[in-house]
Amino acid sequence: MIRGLYTSAWSMLANQKKLDVITNNMANVNTTAYKKDTVVYQSFPEILTRRINDTQSPTNPSAVVGTMELSSDVGEVYTYYTQGQMVQTGDRYDLAIKDDNTGEVASPAFFTVGVINPQDNTVQEFYTKNGSFSLDANNQLVTGDGYAVLGKKGPITLKTGDFTVDSKGNIMQNGAVVDTLRIAQFADSTQLRKLGNNLVMNNGGEVAEFSGTVIQGFDEQSNVNVIDEMVDMITVMRAYEANQKVLQAQDGTLEKAVNEIGLVR
Repeated sequence: MIRGLYTSAWSMLANQKKLDVITNNMANVNTTAYKKDTVVYQSFPEILTRRINDTQSPTNPSAVVGTMELSSDVGEVYTYYTQGQMVQTGDRYDLAIKDDNTGEVASPAFFTVGVINPQDNTVQEFYTKNGSFSLDANNQLVTGDGYAVLGKKGPITLKTGDFTVDSKGNIMQNGAVVDTLRIAQFADSTQLRKLGNNLVMNNGGEVAEFSGTVIQGFDEQSNVNVIDEMVDMITVMRAYEANQKVLQAQDGTLEKAVNEIGLVR
């Protein structure tokens, strides 16, 4: 009976984690280039079940009566790096990457940004799909959070005036190539880790040659489908409530066992 309480409670915790992920997806449905997450469950390992004080049985000296699994737990939070819809904005500072999805496995590509580490003032490289850029006071191309957009020569500095970006990320101004966007394409997206602020880091994945297309004057929308998220939320809530009722039923039975059966003389 106590085992049943643990099983129901642990399932409720797992469902709560998935509900948190769904809520975060819905909160970022309008965040530029946001990539949705999902929870992947995994079962606890099977364990042998034995009868207590039954090791002397001639037919079953081990007292083993089978195996059981206590519950499921959150194995990982998986991110879908599928392409969001491209929306034309007409703003020359808005850039988007159209991934090359001709292969069997999607290989998402990202803009590279430099983030200053406040502890030692070193510049760390991270990646983002959000191409809503602007110019700062030093005429450097930066993200909405002020992180420097990196090119092949380092932080990209532009002169006052118009500029164009071709499909390969070459930035041209006054008829000359100023710099080329440093775009990282990853063959294995499972090695990427979200950091917040629409940034990801590479956890040792292989960087492939960029085979996508850069388009200027476009933003990539999030790949969150609100209808799908609402359906998942309803399913999770029902599973949570079912475990809650099972837990309450077991708790009521345990209460009777303690308060009523224990009084019988």
